[in-house]
Amino acid sequence: MKNTILFVLFSTFYINSIEAQLVYSVAYAHQADLKVFVVDYAHQADLKVFKVSYKHQADGNSGLWFFTEYAHNSDKKIYFVDYKHQADLKIFFVSYKHQASWNSKNKKHLLY
Repeated sequence: MKNTILFVLFSTFYINSIEAQLVYSVAYAHQADLKVFVVDYAHQADLKVFKVSYKHQADGNSGLWFFTEYAHNSDKKIYFVDYKHQADLKIFFVSYKHQASWNSKNKKHLLY
């Protein structure tokens, strides 16, 4: 029984962390789960994001994002805001996969 409960808890956490990196960009702020602002420099960001080419590459909550074609295929719907103060999360797009990481771990819960 104890092992079953642990397995269910672990599975739920693992599945949520994988799906959290599948994102869809919505057209209107009220449709979004999360409002995002793209900063000019990496040190200004809460999260450095690398856009992956395939869904299976977006594993964990480490900044590897796959943009889905349809909202129902994503776990998080995001809206890109025009001003920093409107954002829940500030991101910076990096050029290489190994550069993706959290600068501000206190915002990590937003993508779970």
